[in-house]
Amino acid sequence: MLAAIITLTTPYSSVAQLVGRWTAMGDMDYKPKAIIEIFEADGKLHGRVEEVLPDAATTICAKCDGDLKGKPITGMVILKDLVITENGAKDGKILDPASGNTYSCYIELESQDKLKLRGYLGFSLLGRTQYWFRIK
Repeated sequence: MLAAIITLTTPYSSVAQLVGRWTAMGDMDYKPKAIIEIFEADGKLHGRVEEVLPDAATTICAKCDGDLKGKPITGMVILKDLVITENGAKDGKILDPASGNTYSCYIELESQDKLKLRGYLGFSLLGRTQYWFRIK
């Protein structure tokens, strides 16, 4: 019975570790690009840009399609519909505001304060990895 309780609560304890404010680092230059708030809604994880930092490529989503085109990146939900797993979340989507492209993604906790985010097309081998660091 204890094993069943642990199994049922593990994904939710993972949520508590993932929810919060993170500094998103560039995957090419490793400079801080934005502050992202990861939040849970309807049993899935999402991420909203709280602040665009000075090293970001742009503050406007000029290359985005539809309603997002030309909108400020601050306040934009760029991480959507991640399904919670034991050590992170999977099967989500991430918007790259610099290119306007949307990619499949997953996130994993590497430590309590370090998050690995992998964005990809089709297969996770065909993608890029960013590391985000918890803001305390």
